Amino acid sequence: MAGIQQDLPFYPLNIAVLTVSDTRDERTDTSGALLAQRLQTAGHVLAARAIVKDEVTDIRSQVSAWVDDPGVDVVLTTGGTGFSPRDVTPEALKPLFRRELDGFSVVFHMASLKTVGVATLQSRAFAGQADDTFVFCVPGSTGACRDAWDMVLAEELDSRFRPCSLVGQIPRYRGICP
Repeated sequence: MAGIQQDLPFYPLNIAVLTVSDTRDERTDTSGALLAQRLQTAGHVLAARAIVKDEVTDIRSQVSAWVDDPGVDVVLTTGGTGFSPRDVTPEALKPLFRRELDGFSVVFHMASLKTVGVATLQSRAFAGQADDTFVFCVPGSTGACRDAWDMVLAEELDSRFRPCSLVGQIPRYRGICP
């Protein structure tokens, strides 16, 4: 049965959090704060945190810097995944991906359907792998970030989750974590 096996070792990930917003700052960024708090409470390391405007070059530049940083295993972005004219996170980041993680969008929408109903259709949440770094992009609302972490990412980024998790695909854990 799928789930966390407490008798297995936990391998922490170094996770960077990027908020994409034209209006939020450190004080008002509740979504980025929630992701940072959740990942640290789970035992992971907050490798970096930033806020950038809804501009393709700004988003791509920050995520590219983290992908190039060997101290960052995973990037979580919040914001810019909707349908307003300024929402450009998919356009900024999908060109960086060598692989898309299509299942993330499906599972996120299934989880989100339980909390916001069919309004989940208004999200273009997505994920992929840029070089060896996994990048997960979720909506900017605090509720969507809570759904993404609590119902999807908390387990998928936990090395103890069975039958498998993405942790074994992180370069420094290959061969250690199945």
